[in-house]
Amino acid sequence: MASSTPRVFVSHLAGVPVFDPAGDQVGRVRDLVAMLRVGNRPPRLVGLVVEVVSRRRIFIPMTRVTGVESGQVITTGVVNMRRFEQRETETLVLGELLDRRVRLVETGEDVTVLDVGIIQLPARRDWEIDKVFLRRGRGGPLRRRGETLTVDWSAVTGFSLEEHGQGAANLLATFEQLRAADLANVLHHLSPKRRAEVAAALDDDRLADILEELPEDDRVEILGKLQEERAADVLEAMDPDDAADLLSELPEEDRDRLLELMRPQEAAGVRRLMSYEEHTAGGLMTTEPIVLRPDATVAQALARVRVQDLSPALAAQVYVTRPPDETPTGKFLGTVHFQRLLRDPPFTLVGAIVDRDLQPLRPGTPLPEVTSFLATYNLVAAPVVDESGSLLGAVTVDDVLDHLLPEDWRQREFEGPVGVRTMPGGAS
Repeated sequence: MASSTPRVFVSHLAGVPVFDPAGDQVGRVRDLVAMLRVGNRPPRLVGLVVEVVSRRRIFIPMTRVTGVESGQVITTGVVNMRRFEQRETETLVLGELLDRRVRLVETGEDVTVLDVGIIQLPARRDWEIDKVFLRRGRGGPLRRRGETLTVDWSAVTGFSLEEHGQGAANLLATFEQLRAADLANVLHHLSPKRRAEVAAALDDDRLADILEELPEDDRVEILGKLQEERAADVLEAMDPDDAADLLSELPEEDRDRLLELMRPQEAAGVRRLMSYEEHTAGGLMTTEPIVLRPDATVAQALARVRVQDLSPALAAQVYVTRPPDETPTGKFLGTVHFQRLLRDPPFTLVGAIVDRDLQPLRPGTPLPEVTSFLATYNLVAAPVVDESGSLLGAVTVDDVLDHLLPEDWRQREFEGPVGVRTMPGGAS
């Protein structure tokens, strides 16, 4: 179809900024909404799902899109900030079309959708999907990548059928650079079927990070659809305190079975956390802070702090103890803060610069006292020590915030207030 507007493939739109006419950024594209039509007529693109600063997802009709170019989308008019609600007649292009198995009309061959192309119709603001980028073959150890080809929408069939076991590799590729919290938002807004398929395609570490950011119902649902051996592996990859929180939401029988499948050392730490009351220092702490012996050097401490997977709160200080240096440790000697590590020569022993002034928290310390302790001394983390003087773990400020906010704060953050789109075709 001839048009002065260049074709755009939707994978290139994932995450691009959306600007209003004044040049202010509204948010970022998280998906596109299409309406499939009968026969082989190309679907009409009705709008964009845009994530605004508050992480709420809103709907912007394509009739208000004036430009899609140079890695950005330009809109016109006032943006409606009501939350996007997908209708039964609508299809999410990134979330539901990519990775589908469809069939070439001419040969009857099954192919996989890698991407779809959209184009603006001449002299109108309407957009439609006109091209499909496909790969032949399912791949495998002997054939990882089949031949790729681009065809007209009318050359394939099967988009309107529900597919079981749909892949997720290409959907995930479009969101590869997202932080775990943002990808959790993507998963939350997918259908339960697609959510399970995407979770199955993620590696254990990435899925663990995302489960830590999801509302309670979503993570219980996802964990319940994993094979038990894999569920145990994912729990091991989670921070122990988050794994304990998730397991506590499961029926006792399921919880015990998963703990038995976990490695004994990992399960022991989680069991220990679950033995404490939820809103106490023991219930809030992580059992994996940075622990060093007093004869370790500043250089060794900085090497531990630099570990990429460590959270900023845990990387802000190291805890010095007598052996053993796995929690529960030997006698707790004190803390060395990151700034002090930067001020002293690399060969300095951490035992010589340890801060012994602040009294550590006890595992039974209630949440209000934990909060006051962190606020009073301007700390982002604090040690938790038992009566015998052994370090049990550390409470971080993010753990405290999780419990100070309303229980459904993640759900509210992802969804926000609900609005209703009243005009046909997705306009509001």
